[in-house]
Amino acid sequence: MKVVDDEDNEVPDGELGEIVLRGENILKGYFKNAEATANAFRGGWFHTNDIGYRDQDGFFYIVDRKSDMIIRGGENVYPREIEEFLYTHPAIADAQVVGIPDERLGEIVVAWIRLKAGQTASEEEIRAFCRDRLAYYKVPGHIRFVDSYPVTLSGKVQKFKMREFEISARGLEAVANRQTA
Repeated sequence: MKVVDDEDNEVPDGELGEIVLRGENILKGYFKNAEATANAFRGGWFHTNDIGYRDQDGFFYIVDRKSDMIIRGGENVYPREIEEFLYTHPAIADAQVVGIPDERLGEIVVAWIRLKAGQTASEEEIRAFCRDRLAYYKVPGHIRFVDSYPVTLSGKVQKFKMREFEISARGLEAVANRQTA
């Protein structure tokens, strides 16, 4: 195992990068999917798509998924960091964070928040809470209060569906299409 940057260079302990693996116990490839196999296996290493770091004692920590990372105005934003911060608000039971397209900044942060039973909070209250303790580029630009999240049959949150919903609800299809073209 090691942690590498976008050019597959190993990064120093404590620095964020993608966790990569190799060894006899690693899968040989994706079933009938040569393209996915070629993308995941580069330079003899399996690229996990997990962002993390190795500490000075050699322990590895996962911070987020590379595919979930939001790039707002050139800054990397890790949704899990914002979600974990939002959990510290006394009214919040759960939070999920996604990025949606923005003409000027590339992406902006959107938080879907499920409040604790009997609790109330406003978007401005949550934003003020975030502004006091997070870097400005990590503060959610939009907040949606929900009772549930789209999930798979096994209960895993489907962030891609949240993102699709936000793009559609905000009329951002054209911006999203330009960014992926």
